[in-house]
Amino acid sequence: MTVKLLAMAGSTRTGSLNQALLDLAVAEARARGAEVTAIRLKDFALPLYDGDLEAKAFPPAARELKALFVAHHGFLMATPEHNGSTSAVMKNAIDWATRPTEPGEAGLVAFRGKVAGLMAASISPFGGLRGITHLRQILGTIQTVVATEQVLLPFAQNAFDEAGGLKEALPAQILGMTVARVIELAEKLQPPTA
Repeated sequence: MTVKLLAMAGSTRTGSLNQALLDLAVAEARARGAEVTAIRLKDFALPLYDGDLEAKAFPPAARELKALFVAHHGFLMATPEHNGSTSAVMKNAIDWATRPTEPGEAGLVAFRGKVAGLMAASISPFGGLRGITHLRQILGTIQTVVATEQVLLPFAQNAFDEAGGLKEALPAQILGMTVARVIELAEKLQPPTA
């Protein structure tokens, strides 16, 4: 089977270090045979999650985003650290994707039984550790298996070479290990075919 992964960064700014890191993970996953859909959360006009808005008219962009989560076996997610946590952009996307959109829909259909690989790039010496820790907790709560491997890229403003690759061998190696584990777990989590 071909593993299908959805890739996104929780940063929408031009020149995002997390987007640059995610782009490398996407290339790695494709090189390892996965089918990857890389999206930019900026392209989805998501309002802040609001139960009243959900009840009146589920936003089309949120429905489209949720459908992408549902259609994939796992996720590659890069998060900046905003005030010691994951970004509001990432959290809002997850909040909308957890909401039911069909009558009688099983809860958390976009996340249950799926796998996520996490990464963070930060200009700090901690490499986004607090943001990635909160994202790990959120995903675990909504029944997503999170790979134990993760990529933390400290002093990220100096971590990339002119071609967009990583200057140091160790983070590049960890990135490869993380992507490989996500693909492996995604394969194992799929129900057997008859």
